[in-house]
Amino acid sequence: MKINGKKYKTIWFENNVVKIINQTKLPHRFSIKELKTVKDAINAIKEMEVRGAPLIGATAAYGIVLALIENNCKSFLNNAYDNLINARPTAINLKWSVNRMRKRLEGVNSDDLINISVIEAKQICEEDIGFCKNIGLNGLKIIEDIYNKKKDTVNILTHCNAGWLATIDWGTATSPIYHAHQKGIPIHVWVDETRPRNQGANLTSFELNEENIKNTIIADNTGGILMQRGEVDACIVGTDRTLSNGDVCNKVGTYLKALAAKDNNIPFYVALPSSTIDWELKNSNDIPIEERNPDELSSIEGLDNDGNIRKIKVYPKNSRSLNLAFDVTPSKFITGLITEKGVCSASEEGLNSLFK
Repeated sequence: MKINGKKYKTIWFENNVVKIINQTKLPHRFSIKELKTVKDAINAIKEMEVRGAPLIGATAAYGIVLALIENNCKSFLNNAYDNLINARPTAINLKWSVNRMRKRLEGVNSDDLINISVIEAKQICEEDIGFCKNIGLNGLKIIEDIYNKKKDTVNILTHCNAGWLATIDWGTATSPIYHAHQKGIPIHVWVDETRPRNQGANLTSFELNEENIKNTIIADNTGGILMQRGEVDACIVGTDRTLSNGDVCNKVGTYLKALAAKDNNIPFYVALPSSTIDWELKNSNDIPIEERNPDELSSIEGLDNDGNIRKIKVYPKNSRSLNLAFDVTPSKFITGLITEKGVCSASEEGLNSLFK
C-alpha cells in the first residue's frame, strides 16, 4: 500500500539488515528503522514498533535470520527462539513463525543456514501478502452484497488496526475495504480510536487517508449508538489468535463491539490468515492475555503546537490502572470468518470445511 504516494511493505531485508516502518512514530513521523540484531527484533516486537499478529510473526522470522548472522551456534539460536516467542504471548503468529523457522533449519548445513533462513523468512512474508489479498477478495463479496441492496455508501466499523500496517501488505480487516474502494464501491469506515495506544486513530485512519478512503475516528464507546442509529452496515475486525472452535482473541474492546452488533442485528466478521489459527488450544480461558505497562493508560502522546511529539500524564498521580491488551469474543457472536480460502462460520465445522 502507499505512504505519501509511494508503495511500501511493512518489513524487508536488505544488506543483512531488517528494515521496518517504526509504527510508534506514526502518524506524525514517517521513520524507517534498521534492526541489526535479534535483540533489536525482540525489542521492536515488545515496544510495538511492529505490531499486528502477521507482522510480528514476520519480524520474528527475520529475527532468526539476524540471530544466525550474529552467532549460529546451537545454544545462541535456541535462546533466540525462546526469547522471540516470549516477546508477546497472545498472538499465535509469533510462535507459529518461530517454530516454522526452527523446523526448516533442522539438519541444514551450517554454511547454508543464513541463506536458507533468509529464503524462508521472505517466503513467510510473501505468503502473508497472498493470504491478505485473498482475504480481501473473499470479503469483497460481503461488501458487494451490502452495496447491491443499499445502493449507497457502505459503512464499516473496525476496531484497533488490522490494516496493512499490521501485516506485510493489504491487511486483514482492511483488505476487503481496499478491494471495494478499488472497485469503485463508495465506502466509509468508522475507526475506533482504540485506547490506550490509539492504533485506530494513529494507524488505521492514517493508512485509509493515504488511500483516499473516507473515514471518521470515533471514541471506543461510540460504536453502540451508531449501530442503534443504523449507521453501521457491518463490523470487520482482525484477530491475534483464533481457536479451532471459532472463538476469537483480539484487541481489548472487540468483545463489546460484537455484543452491540448482535443486539442490533449487524453482521460481525473477523478477518484472518490461516497462520492466526491456533489448532491446538481448545479453551479460550487458556489463551495467555498480555498485560502491558499501566503507563500506556496513564500517559498519552501527541503533537504539540510547535510540531514536537510529547508525552503527558492524564491520570491522577496516585491512581492505579490495569492494562489488559486483549479480550475474547465467543464464536456465537461472530457472523463469519473471512480467510484466504473463503468465508466460513466461526466453528470447528466451518474451519474444517476450508482447512482440511
